[in-house]
Amino acid sequence: MAHFIACHKTDDAVNVANLFFRDVVRLHGIPRSIVSDRDVKFLSHFWRTLWSKLGTKLMFSTTCHPQTDRQTEVVNRVLSTLLRAVIKKNIKTWEDCLPHVEFAYNHAVHSATNMSPFEVVYGYNPTTPLDMLPLPFEQVMNRDGQSKAEFVMKLHQQVKENLERRTRQYETRANKGKKRVTFDVGDWVWVHFRKERFPAQRRSKLLPRGDGPFQIVEKVNDNAYKLDLPGEYTVSATFNISDLTPFYDSADLRSNPFQEGGDDVSTSVPAPIADSEVLPQGPITRSKAK
Repeated sequence: MAHFIACHKTDDAVNVANLFFRDVVRLHGIPRSIVSDRDVKFLSHFWRTLWSKLGTKLMFSTTCHPQTDRQTEVVNRVLSTLLRAVIKKNIKTWEDCLPHVEFAYNHAVHSATNMSPFEVVYGYNPTTPLDMLPLPFEQVMNRDGQSKAEFVMKLHQQVKENLERRTRQYETRANKGKKRVTFDVGDWVWVHFRKERFPAQRRSKLLPRGDGPFQIVEKVNDNAYKLDLPGEYTVSATFNISDLTPFYDSADLRSNPFQEGGDDVSTSVPAPIADSEVLPQGPITRSKAK
């Protein structure tokens, strides 16, 4: 379920916390965890202290890796589309349209769950002006407590199965032709220079697209690792695995894999080279043309 709350760009962490308690906590209670980006409001001492006292775990996305919370990115895109369709040329009325847009979003059936967010949370869809007609008898909600509990449990199980099935479909498409690679503390890796994270190192097309090798000092999880990064790089030392490439201690593979200027990050292990392919058999002779 999504909640759309109007705020100002100049709001600090205190104002954001007040909005959160007013529009989210009063409806759903204290959250166990909060996933957010690394905005200065969420990294402030006030925000961290507040949620640590309440027992809520703060989970921040990796720098320059919005895929951490792709669901929020999709919801923001849908919100923009709905507002454009509703307000049209009356741009100043967008704040008045937020409650209506929120109700429409939570009432719509989502392709991943095959249900609306209202139905997932409450077990039924709230009444709309189109639903004022009397329902057939078989669609009337059973008011018995035990039947209601069984219905909600069965509903949540169905939603879970729908989400898992859709996740497996996405995973199969995204991982097609890719090999899963993980690192351990102490491994050496190359780092890929992304334009938005390393603008100085990517100012020219002729500069290398990466640097290294750097040693892994901490494993955050299977998708994020902290490196022993030199001080000359004024960026966060935590990188997503998509920006890391294994370093192999071999004379044939000691060059920078990004030296050629390519942006593709490959984590597959190259096949070993036989001695017969490296050194020619027998002496080398040369002859001059007469």
